[in-house]
Amino acid sequence: MSLRHVEVGGTAPYRITIGRGLLRDGNLLAQSLRGRHVLVVSDANVAPLYAQAVVDALRAARPDLRIATHVMPAGEREKTLSRFGEAVDALAALGATRDACVYALGGGVVGDLAGFAAACWMRGIDCVQLPTTLLAMVDSSVGGKTAIDLPQGKNLVGAFHPPVAVVADTDALRTLPARELRAGLAEVVKYGAIVDASFLDWLAARADALLGGDGDALVDAIARSCVHKAAIVERDPFERGERALLNFGHTFGHAIETAQDYGTLNHGESVAVGMVLAARLSSALGLATDTDAMILQALLQRFGLPTALPTGLDPDVLLAHMRLDKKAQASGLRFVLWEGLGRARVVADVPGDAVRDILGST
Repeated sequence: MSLRHVEVGGTAPYRITIGRGLLRDGNLLAQSLRGRHVLVVSDANVAPLYAQAVVDALRAARPDLRIATHVMPAGEREKTLSRFGEAVDALAALGATRDACVYALGGGVVGDLAGFAAACWMRGIDCVQLPTTLLAMVDSSVGGKTAIDLPQGKNLVGAFHPPVAVVADTDALRTLPARELRAGLAEVVKYGAIVDASFLDWLAARADALLGGDGDALVDAIARSCVHKAAIVERDPFERGERALLNFGHTFGHAIETAQDYGTLNHGESVAVGMVLAARLSSALGLATDTDAMILQALLQRFGLPTALPTGLDPDVLLAHMRLDKKAQASGLRFVLWEGLGRARVVADVPGDAVRDILGST
């Protein structure tokens, strides 16, 4: 299997490298280093598997490095101000200078929190994203969004801070639980839903291979997803327009995650439900047909993903979370909806009653 590269352009360009065995490639990992201080941030699930290999590879390539490892507890509930403070304390203990680099080794939680620590330390140091989940490889590691959660909502405190490199080692997916692989496929499906209907057909034809962990199929899916995200991020790095399309399903999904205190559905599963709800809302508002919503729902179900709200969630509580969502505006609720497969759009001032009807009918 050969390496795949995706270039992210714009004012802060960087390369996404996708392939096997990359976490042991010290020359690749050290390629973007400017200084001698390195902090590897990981979590309690991932660090035992890969942290030492990354440290050893970096030391082999650059014996002069001062490297520290910071391991945080695993899980979305740990993406907090206090855990962020611990990562910053680790940078202070290392004596990290302005040319230091943070390596974010893990899934989306680690990537978001470590990236935010890098954004804040001395007003911004380098960060290399080393995603170890499919979801992080195709979404959170690309584009420079970093953040932590508050009790009031997800990703409310953060910064745009593009990485200097993304290295996606697909060997890490071999240790990924099946549920987490399916969660990542939700974000892969999203790219087809918003900009590339033909990608949905490609995914449907390769569902068995992807679910079975076929290396070539996964590399192709990751690369194709990253190409779509890179193109959008390059055109709209600070989410002032087109980049909002990447949030298809996320307004519903983040509300679900917050309302259940990150305890039932994980992020990818919540987004899968959110995409179906967004498609149904689009139909209710006369923007799209029910047929396209059913095609999307069937594909998500084919990947073993949930497509209905968990029982017991109060529609009014979900609506309250949506009103605090970053995509909301003072004038009212704002959603990424669609006009059918591959044709997403941002719709402002969506009536709360229409949203409540969708929430109450699942």
